[in-house]
Amino acid sequence: MKRFLPFILLITLLFTACKSSKNYLERTDEDRALQDAVKRLGKNAGDEDAVTAVPILYKSISANRLARIKSYQSGVDLGRWDKIISEYYQLQSAYTSIINTTGAFKLVTPENYSTQLLEAKQHASENYYDYAQSFLQKTGRDNAKRAYSNFKKANGYLDGGYKDAQAKMNEAYENAIVDVMINPVQDNSFFNNNGWGNSWNSYSNDYFQRALVRDLDNNSSNNRNYAARFYSDWEVRNKNIAVDWEVNLFLRNMDIPQPTRYNSRQNRSKKIETGKDTSGRPVYQTVTATVNITRYSFTAYAAMDVQVKDLVTPKNISSRNFREDYRWQEERGTYSGDSRALTNSDWEAVNNNRGYQEPRREQVVEELYKKLYSQILNHIRYTVEW
Repeated sequence: MKRFLPFILLITLLFTACKSSKNYLERTDEDRALQDAVKRLGKNAGDEDAVTAVPILYKSISANRLARIKSYQSGVDLGRWDKIISEYYQLQSAYTSIINTTGAFKLVTPENYSTQLLEAKQHASENYYDYAQSFLQKTGRDNAKRAYSNFKKANGYLDGGYKDAQAKMNEAYENAIVDVMINPVQDNSFFNNNGWGNSWNSYSNDYFQRALVRDLDNNSSNNRNYAARFYSDWEVRNKNIAVDWEVNLFLRNMDIPQPTRYNSRQNRSKKIETGKDTSGRPVYQTVTATVNITRYSFTAYAAMDVQVKDLVTPKNISSRNFREDYRWQEERGTYSGDSRALTNSDWEAVNNNRGYQEPRREQVVEELYKKLYSQILNHIRYTVEW
């Protein structure tokens, strides 16, 4: 049997080699087929399949891509330039592969399209630049955004950029910036209307507003997707800033109920090993206990409306309501019977000797505001994104 193994291995290798090097002309991806055939000639300049395929594939690729380029050039949309440039890139890729492979270069004299590629890039830059200029001369954030994106496109085709497109991008960005005033939280909730404590008002009305201004402004400074500057109402008044937008925050509802008490009794049983019998096998005993659990719990919630308003138009840009919950519970327990029957959670309740410790309402409000904050921060970021 062993003497047949080399023969089988030889057949397998020959089959693999044939499969990898033939059928170039039958593939649907001509570009890939040409690259594979050229690579094959780099390893074996006499490969018959590759020798046959390379001239045919190159001729077909050139004819098809040049025909598409001619068709695209008759269009008027700016997107045609990306298509034309892509076609020239593929033609140039074929050229580079062939001239760098002696076996392929002997079969085909490829054409260098580097000049045509550069000319297409220059025309693309010029067209996008002119198109961007038409928006730069108009007012409005949307026009500034379109100017910015088209100047960016014009600047990206050529190494080193195109004319003063970068400076124009900066100009368009400055035109798109909106000055946004974040107003303090207006508390229309039950607690404010009923005079419930003021110890947490500094967190809601002061900290919440200041944190939004700080985090939004830092984010905008480091990311050009957010063309906005943010101020508190105090800054606007003191610096006499002419704002474009304002953000209004309304605490509509807040409910922090009294804890509810729930008593439960559960029977526990467990088999435990108590020793060994005369043959060494373990002996088990069933132990039981009764656990009495007292659970205190409540679920608090808060709801806040967020309105972003354009003061120049004027119109509402967005309006959303956000709601968050805060759940708290505490368990205490006692038991009777065999303690060995208790579970880990039973022991946690039994060992809870701290007494009933309901969180202060200030703590609950702070937790609710923390949860609301992340949602509202992301919403405002999304709204100013351009």
